[in-house]
Amino acid sequence: MCGIAGLIFPSSVAGLPAALDAMGRAIAHRGPDDTGVLQAATADGAWQVGLLHRRLSIIDIATGHQPLGNADGDVQIIFNGEIYNFQPLRDELIALGHHFRTASDTETIVHAYVQWGEDCVQHFRGMFAFAIWDARNERLFMARDPFGKKPLFLWQQEGKLAFGSEIKALLALPDVAPQADQAAIWDYFAYRYVPGPATLFQGIRKLAPGSTATWENGVLRERVYYTPPDSRPRAAAPLPADPVATFLDKLDESVRIRMISDVPFGAFLSGGIDSSAVVALMSRHAGVPVKTFSVGFKEGGFSELAYAADIARQFSTEHHELEVSVDQVIALLPDLVRFRDAPVAEPSDIPIYLLAKESRKTVKMVLTGEGSDEILGGYPKHVYERYAGNYQMLPGLLRRGLIEPAIGALPYRFRRAKTAIVNLGLEAFDERMPRWFGMMSDQERARLVAMPAPARQRDPSLGCGNGDNSALRRILCFDQLSWLPDNLLERGDRMTMAASLEARMPFMDHELAAYVASLPDDYRVRGRTTKWILREAMKQLLPENILSRPKVGFRVPVNEWFRGPMKDYLYDHLTGADSRTRHYYHAAALQQVLAEHVAGRQNHEKLLWSLLTLEIWHRQYL
Repeated sequence: MCGIAGLIFPSSVAGLPAALDAMGRAIAHRGPDDTGVLQAATADGAWQVGLLHRRLSIIDIATGHQPLGNADGDVQIIFNGEIYNFQPLRDELIALGHHFRTASDTETIVHAYVQWGEDCVQHFRGMFAFAIWDARNERLFMARDPFGKKPLFLWQQEGKLAFGSEIKALLALPDVAPQADQAAIWDYFAYRYVPGPATLFQGIRKLAPGSTATWENGVLRERVYYTPPDSRPRAAAPLPADPVATFLDKLDESVRIRMISDVPFGAFLSGGIDSSAVVALMSRHAGVPVKTFSVGFKEGGFSELAYAADIARQFSTEHHELEVSVDQVIALLPDLVRFRDAPVAEPSDIPIYLLAKESRKTVKMVLTGEGSDEILGGYPKHVYERYAGNYQMLPGLLRRGLIEPAIGALPYRFRRAKTAIVNLGLEAFDERMPRWFGMMSDQERARLVAMPAPARQRDPSLGCGNGDNSALRRILCFDQLSWLPDNLLERGDRMTMAASLEARMPFMDHELAAYVASLPDDYRVRGRTTKWILREAMKQLLPENILSRPKVGFRVPVNEWFRGPMKDYLYDHLTGADSRTRHYYHAAALQQVLAEHVAGRQNHEKLLWSLLTLEIWHRQYL
């Protein structure tokens, strides 16, 4: 796990060494163990190339320095991530005549590129973002892993190209001035995050998950090499004799190969089924007690520490607990916005960051349960979405005149039912998908937001609205192409790497995802039971109170805090004289939202949190 950055500028542009140094200092937290730099030029002298690597040493500590090249030195790589199948892939390449000088998974990528060219990405099983300078062909080749676990941001202007693991590396360049992208802000009001390839910064974009980018002679071309299997209808195929046992074998293998490490490691343990399953399977393969780390809140109703402690006792882990207070949240928010270069879309970013800092005292890598819900169908919306068509067939008078007002009047404890009814009534797929976890529907956004709507230039459905596909696969497709890479995985990467900690996600294995997507839908969502196949597979390993728990996640008591200790902080940022964003909103509508929440008439915690952290982003960058 590391940080990478680089640039290709016309040779007439001065200051390449200083630019690389500034980019490296901006992402030093991603790689505190080592620094490496490559400077090169094309044969005709027209272009200069710079590669920068900051290393967090996990595998092959002694000889894994980067940039790392082939024997001739004419193919050089900088790499962020891990290739979990590097050992069998290395054996295959040796059989094809390649000679290795290190035990690093990084060198496997170099030889795979020499052997297969741009198709090398089809051979990797892992998480990665890398850049290869191929001096033989005067070509820069960049790639991201299938689900986008590792980030890569791009900036181009007047023949210049720069890239980096984080936006702050690009902002370190004197030519890159931070300016807000108004179209991205408009989308943020719907999603609570910025859907790719855009970012909140004008001129800075993401390389899409499962994509490559190749620069040659001043021209950059991008191509998609992977799309999630849920984006297509399920192909008819015979099932294994025991699909649940096969799933367990594949998940066990996914956990085992992610335990390859030359440094101490552990696991985040929330007490939910996902992280508990990971810890249970790690305990099969670990020769010593697994180190586990859990976080909770002083407000007891929001703490899962007791459930995590039960799993820790069952598997005799070396367990560590951490409690988070509202004072820590207020103090940390500006720092977390800087870490993320974006608004902190999820309040749970804060406990994850603090947990990463605590874990880093004793380990350099952790396994987590991230991605299980988006691969296996773990959210209530995956149950509700199947009824969208049926609900929309009801007469409009019945829906809008009776059902929706009655459900809307229910108290907060019925929040999932309220969310379901609001969203099921949105007939447009591309409006309904972000609204399930987002902030506002088109109508709600128009009521609050004063800025004009920009012209859309992308497909908001991401091609997932295929009418031939099942409702479950359509919503999972959207999760895997948008919610997951642009929010959850981005959160996981920034909050752990801010603490110089690597996080690995067994559920995000693309081979495991392909197997699950080959099964009928009811192996994932059966009736009202989510993640059915995981619950069945874990019956032999986990207790019933963990298997039957509803989805909770890292819930943070923001609702209560905004009515109490964070009320003044919230009002100051959104309505005070120094607010940078209050002109985005209709003043009366914003005041109504604040008043309803503080009085307890409605719970607007998700919306208010998103507006608050957008304001902090403006204060940090603009």
